[in-house]
Amino acid sequence: MSTHAARLITPDGCRSLPAPHQRSRIRNGAAMPTGHSHHSQNGQLDSRRFRQVLGRFATGVVAITAVDPMDGQPCGLAANSFTSVSLDPPLVAFCVAYTSTSWPRLRGAKALTVNVLAEHQQAVCAQLATKGGDKFAGLTWTVSPGGNPVLEGALAWLDCAVEAEHPAGDHVIVVARVLQLDTHAEGGPLVFFRGGYGGFVEPS
Repeated sequence: MSTHAARLITPDGCRSLPAPHQRSRIRNGAAMPTGHSHHSQNGQLDSRRFRQVLGRFATGVVAITAVDPMDGQPCGLAANSFTSVSLDPPLVAFCVAYTSTSWPRLRGAKALTVNVLAEHQQAVCAQLATKGGDKFAGLTWTVSPGGNPVLEGALAWLDCAVEAEHPAGDHVIVVARVLQLDTHAEGGPLVFFRGGYGGFVEPS
């Protein structure tokens, strides 16, 4: 990412409205919002409020691809829960919902490929996020050293092997060892923020 300051932009149809202004009060030297917090009831947080608040944490978006060893066809899914974990050994992680119909196909492959999506690849993200059908219809891709799809226009790719899976609520945390990686196309990242997609541009 550029070291210059950046601002979030959103494409047409994915407008992200600014949050209402809130006054702050000072407590122990830290600014504290004066808005009402939402506490759990009977130990349970409201799931909609949980998503709304966590949606204020901007993330990148990746496409995780492989070739299904059962039928030899490309398969994949989109995720915004991707992160680096360790340099030595080189590990990354991502989260997959237990309801995913693509993950069982992906996890059977010897290697997975993480594609870092670019800001113009929102349609690619949407296509890979759908359930059923041919997710790769109309997509252009080359083959990584691990034998998996590298999507045209992706900013970078990482060939990985699954090291561990950790149950976590309604998702599974997948830890994978990076085998090979490289940059690919140039451009800005696809960013997910407050339910919308956008990219970064350097201010003029």
